Amino acid sequence: MEAVSGINNWKLVLRREKDGIVLLRAGTPDSRAVLPERLFDLPVTALGDRALAPERQGDADGGETLLVRCGQVEEGVPWDNRRLQDLTLPESLRAVGDYALLNCSALKTLRIHDGIARWGGGVLMNCRSLDTFHLTRAGAEQGEALAYLAGELSRELDVTIRDRDGMVRLLFPEYTELYEENCPAHHFDYFIAGAGYPYHHCFRQKRLSLKEYDALWRGFLGMDHDEGAALRLAWRRLRYPAGLGESAAADYRAYLRAHSAEALRLLLDEGDTEGLSLLLKLARPGREELGAACALARERGDAAALAVLLEEQHRRFPAGLEKSFTL
Repeated sequence: MEAVSGINNWKLVLRREKDGIVLLRAGTPDSRAVLPERLFDLPVTALGDRALAPERQGDADGGETLLVRCGQVEEGVPWDNRRLQDLTLPESLRAVGDYALLNCSALKTLRIHDGIARWGGGVLMNCRSLDTFHLTRAGAEQGEALAYLAGELSRELDVTIRDRDGMVRLLFPEYTELYEENCPAHHFDYFIAGAGYPYHHCFRQKRLSLKEYDALWRGFLGMDHDEGAALRLAWRRLRYPAGLGESAAADYRAYLRAHSAEALRLLLDEGDTEGLSLLLKLARPGREELGAACALARERGDAAALAVLLEEQHRRFPAGLEKSFTL
């Protein structure tokens, strides 16, 4: 088996074509891995059917085999993607075959470029942990990747999009689809539960409009919803406000102010000290909420966050104003 050096460990089975490389099989023992961008001076343009499915590793399908090495691999660890938690697909990729990531059950984060023109069926089937996507665009023009991902997965999704104009971070709340057998009528009844369904299906011609996304907010709050998801959604739109109109921003700010204590805890949990100053400006938490956040930061030993909170506390509630005198 031919071997080359790379930034991760991979056992590949590939087919060379005129315009690029098709990866028929790709297996790694690593928990975080990046698929090669080029092989044999050709771009990697496609993943074959079930290319990363753990149970299909080792099936050569008549292609060439290639070993990509990066340092030592722990002895006894299988090269079958069962430990794979964070995967980056190459920017040159244009097609993903049927069930390409089938049964990658540990995979939580997928990093892709928005130039994939063809998505096969069941690409993400049984990727039960997958809920985080980092999507990069070469320009402002949208591809179909986000519409595909949101339509395939009904769980809560954390999506970061980067293009030449900056960055936006979106949350797609969870919903569930239920089929219940109706025995007397000899059919199944279909039910949708959860307020997240409109977010997963707010695409027109497979393109997302941030204006339409933000317009769902009031309806979302009017339904039975997860308040934690609502808080994360509102904060992320204000934290990265690309395409955010003033009316929608005002609604998000009002929600943060009504839930300032929970918002402070969220940022301390996420370690977002940089965003803390913005949150304090937007949510304007009261004395009690600030005091509780200071206590939490002190308990966790988060000196940077504590410094920001104490400065805000001193600015808005100086200790001298609390003094009283009795004659």
